[in-house]
Amino acid sequence: MRTYRADTSVPPSLRRWRASLYATFVVFGLSLASWVTRTPAIRDAVGASTAEMGLLLLGLSIGSMAGVLSSGALVQRLGCRPVAIAGCASITLGMLAITVGAGTGSAPAIFLGLLLFGLGMGLSEIALNIEGAAVEKALGRAVLPILHGCFSLGTVVGALGGILATAVDVSPFWHLLAVTVAGLAIVAGALPGLPARTGQRTTATAIDPTRDAVEVPAAPVAPAATMLQVLRRPTVVLLGVLILGMALAEGAANDWLPLIMVDGHGLDPTVGSLVYTGFAVAMTTGRFAGAWFLDRFGRGPVLLASVLTAAVGIAGVVFSPSPVLAGVAVLFWGLGASLGFPVVISAAGDHPTDSAAQVSAVATAGYIAFLVGPPLLGLLGEHHGLRNAMLAVLALVVAAALVARPAMRVPDPAPADDDHSPTDRSDDRALEAS
Repeated sequence: MRTYRADTSVPPSLRRWRASLYATFVVFGLSLASWVTRTPAIRDAVGASTAEMGLLLLGLSIGSMAGVLSSGALVQRLGCRPVAIAGCASITLGMLAITVGAGTGSAPAIFLGLLLFGLGMGLSEIALNIEGAAVEKALGRAVLPILHGCFSLGTVVGALGGILATAVDVSPFWHLLAVTVAGLAIVAGALPGLPARTGQRTTATAIDPTRDAVEVPAAPVAPAATMLQVLRRPTVVLLGVLILGMALAEGAANDWLPLIMVDGHGLDPTVGSLVYTGFAVAMTTGRFAGAWFLDRFGRGPVLLASVLTAAVGIAGVVFSPSPVLAGVAVLFWGLGASLGFPVVISAAGDHPTDSAAQVSAVATAGYIAFLVGPPLLGLLGEHHGLRNAMLAVLALVVAAALVARPAMRVPDPAPADDDHSPTDRSDDRALEAS
């Protein structure tokens, strides 16, 4: 079982490390939600159809996958901090391009902005999830749900700002410009708090709680497994299936929920943005409260309950004849989807030597669903309606429910399979024995 340590015994540098991650994830959520809440206005500004909006979102997907697929190797070579800095710089440039595109009605500028934004998100989020798994091990308590809760908190702030800007008729240009400037200021202050070499393959990094230094360089270590090697492990395969469904559930809501409520349930844009805010609040609540439930009940039962709750919520949005009932269902959708990504990433990071490779592999599967899935849903929605397109999301969430418990208890391969020690899953084995 994990040993928990009071915050008063945590070195200031470790507290700064954790706070830097929290602040950066708030900015990510703020930026994403600011874009999402203004999609109806931006769609009208560029005169795009549902299918054309899906093609614009393809820029986000292409950039994100380029960032995701390259981030793991870059982290192993350079460490997380340089990769995160490059990613945040790309996000800032992307937000500026989106801002210009929104102000001029230029679809190519928005496509370029989403491409850069996605590239930055892919690079930095993989690196920062590896950082989060390292902080979680150092503290001996659940951190990743709260870390992703900070992302959701950012989406709440961004959504509220979007609602206000829409209600008082602030143009997307000035709204997004203000968000870009604020996000740049926060990230510039946060990134120096990250350690220099987390995730590097050529050095071992330890946490010494008796010192004020976060990193204790050790002797060179044997090469870790690559992302392709860990993809052969049964644990990683099941975690990949699980995160595909849960990440798509989150990504579909982030990209399409306001338009689903406007076009599918007949709400006006302001109310549609308000419903998305409810989703973001539910996500935030689930993630901040989820750490307690995870420590109390374990990953398996909590994750299964989350997946089933998400399925109920998505089904309610699709099948409800009433916009009010659909709005209530959105809350279940958000609560259910809240813990999927962070809990699966936490499980992937359990491996004593290959946590970076496993986190990178599983997170890549998640971002494939999170960022490639929504544009495909847009193309599907063009022919069958956005509400009906969500049936594809529901099907994958049901598949995730089927593998939720097995994914939490399948052991890693024996040392002979990969020359590494197996993951310690004593928490989950103790849960099953009880």
